[in-house]
Parts: sequence; structure tokens; C-alpha cells
Amino acid sequence: MRKFTTSVIVAALSLATPAFVQAQGAAAPSEAQTPAAKSNTTIRSIKVVDLSELQPEMRSQVEAFASRSKEEDMTSLRKSLDALPQAASALKEKGLSSAQVVAINIDDGVLTMFAKSA
Repeated sequence: MRKFTTSVIVAALSLATPAFVQAQGAAAPSEAQTPAAKSNTTIRSIKVVDLSELQPEMRSQVEAFASRSKEEDMTSLRKSLDALPQAASALKEKGLSSAQVVAINIDDGVLTMFAKSA
């Protein structure tokens, strides 16, 4: 579970930078990398997960992360998601918007967006 939390934090921070929105992928820096050492990760697929679909333990971890996030970081994350047409489309297909996204995870080319519906 610690790996999940770390990757959500790292993914959220990487989305907060303008370097995220690229033609083919996203920057996913590890905590030890400098901006010049960032490796590009291609987003091959996107998943949207409603928090209500998660097991209680995982849901509480995502909610705990979201509660610690600064509002300006969340605003930046949501703007980045809106700027990524595939992400905006995936959210729209589920009847959601970036305003409902509380956390993300990027792992092995899969962008997972965790959202709270109504």
C-alpha cells in the first residue's frame, strides 16, 4: 500500500508541472530525479475509478491523500487533466469531470483517475 500512496503523490506532483502535457505521454519523475533526469512515460490507457467502487482500505488511503493535498495542487492537477484530451474524454464517458478527481496514479503506462461521484 505504501507503493500506491507514493506513486499517487509522485503522479500528482508530476501532473502539476507544465511538462506533463505532451503529445504522446506524461512525465513521471521519481522523488530522487532532478527535472533534467525525468523520464517520459507514455500513457497507453486511462481508467476512471469511482471511490465508492474501492475496497474500504484503499478508499481510505485515497481519501487520506486527497485530504492532505493543497487546493492549488488539486486545481493544477485538474487543469492538466482537462488539457489531456484522452483524460477529459474518459471522465466524460463516465459522466464525471476533472473537478471530481481527487487523486491519480500512473503505473506502467496506465493513468488511473480516482473520482468522487455525487
